[in-house]
Amino acid sequence: MARHLITSAIPYINGIKHLGNLVGSQLPADLYARYLRGRGNEVMFICATDEHGTPAELAAKKAGQPVAVFCAEMHEVQADIARRFGLSFDHFGRSSSERNHVLTQHFAGKLEENGHIREVEEKQVYSIDDGRFLPDRYIEGTCPNCGYDKARGDQCENCTKQLDPTDLINPRSAISGSTNLEVRATKHLYLKQRAMRDRIEAWIDSKKDWPILTTSIAKKWLNDGDGLQDRGITRDLDWGIPVKKGDQPWPGMEGKVFYVWFDAPIEYIAATAEGTDAKGQPDSAWRRWWRLDEGAEDVTYTQFMGKDNVPFHTLSFPATIIGSNEPWKLVDYIKSFNYLTYDGGQFSTSQGRGVFMDQALSILPADYWRWWLLSHAPESGDSEFTWDNFQQSVNKDLADVLGNFVSRITKFCRSKFGEVVPEGGTYGPEEEKLIADLGTRLRAYEGYMSHTEIRKAAAELRAIWVLGNEYLQTAAPWSTFKTDPEKAAAQVRLGLNLIRFYAVLSAPFIPFAADAMLAGMQSDNRDWPEDVAASLALLAPGHAFTTPEVLFAKISDEQREEWQERFKGIRD
Repeated sequence: MARHLITSAIPYINGIKHLGNLVGSQLPADLYARYLRGRGNEVMFICATDEHGTPAELAAKKAGQPVAVFCAEMHEVQADIARRFGLSFDHFGRSSSERNHVLTQHFAGKLEENGHIREVEEKQVYSIDDGRFLPDRYIEGTCPNCGYDKARGDQCENCTKQLDPTDLINPRSAISGSTNLEVRATKHLYLKQRAMRDRIEAWIDSKKDWPILTTSIAKKWLNDGDGLQDRGITRDLDWGIPVKKGDQPWPGMEGKVFYVWFDAPIEYIAATAEGTDAKGQPDSAWRRWWRLDEGAEDVTYTQFMGKDNVPFHTLSFPATIIGSNEPWKLVDYIKSFNYLTYDGGQFSTSQGRGVFMDQALSILPADYWRWWLLSHAPESGDSEFTWDNFQQSVNKDLADVLGNFVSRITKFCRSKFGEVVPEGGTYGPEEEKLIADLGTRLRAYEGYMSHTEIRKAAAELRAIWVLGNEYLQTAAPWSTFKTDPEKAAAQVRLGLNLIRFYAVLSAPFIPFAADAMLAGMQSDNRDWPEDVAASLALLAPGHAFTTPEVLFAKISDEQREEWQERFKGIRD
């Protein structure tokens, strides 16, 4: 049994995520975790909420809550939505946890001990009225490039131009709106990434099987312009992990916290520990996933993320791990994704454009969304969500192919043989060909899933469903029954076994429908079909079943038009 560690990029706490966020990390990670578990592997699937930094403070201020209260409540909201989407995390942690405090301070201490930290004096904007330094996102003003009057101090969301706070015209505090600002000197700790460049590049070069998207982004950050830069790991904020060296005060850094980009990926490790803590297990239970000297040498570690997160996971987080000079597990494979766009525009959490996870679940069950998002995953380029395409995919793939097969075979059996698997008859050439074709398709499906080629895996799964429909159409047991009831019984028996077979294969994509199919077949056998013929004989003659409700209802033109109008891209 192989051991697999899986992490998906941890979402910001500042609000409910949209479908683009979902398909860019958590959902494909869940698909892979479910598949690997289904094949009998030991899996640790970890995610968390990213609770520090400017976005958390601003969102809490907007909600009129203390930031700690806001984060605690929003964590529960995100955890609940994740459960309803079927995201099968082994633990969904919080970057504000005590575990992450201790680990972040530990790594910082080790980096400083090994000469990888330097102190830098820099100038930042200070709000006299607010009595604090303002990080980039706490400063708003007019963009000098396009004139947008709500540009942030790090980037204009309208034209995407990267900015410094001092570039803004008429800058103001995002906290109070005050324009009583000045530039002051402050000191911060910087991670000396540049000195580790060669070690990081050699590590990246050793990953020959990484996706082109992942490697190209990493190389671009390594080599473009001045190349890999030292990066600040502290901020002048109140909310965050206090800057300490291990458990000791860090001289000159009083009142500062670690920068969110530094502590957030460390939460992958911390969340694993949070999960084992919750089960009352000793530290060895989480360390066997993360420490090479305690069992993690036989772990395969896969990360899932949108392309905007790749630089942090190919450069900065590895620099933290490598610079510690401790035997921590580094990622083996990074599956990165392009962007999902929405009806001709961009999804945007801050501007409220697009369909958000809670809204999606208020319209249709999770499996409708899971299937469309995964079968259209933005792997080789950006994908676009349109309501027309969503309707067509749901109707053709889920309703017409899979749902139709389950409905036809169960209803016909009930009408002619009752709600039991019929006995009698033997398989002929048509059935043997179907079994052989299913075996060929199944091996291809396994290959795509093992290599996280998600769209190809979805297409192969659909082709497996289609084989059942084509067989049913050709065999036509409703016609066979008139002249040869025993042969019809064999055809129906194979069809009912196919439902269980489909449930097992489809569970990573559509887990709720898979559960319904297994419940209908009154089977809890989820064994992976290593031997297709044997798998298609598991429901023996006389085995009782119930005719499931409609698995997937078709989306009508009226529904599509209503949703298209209702979700024009602006969230209330």
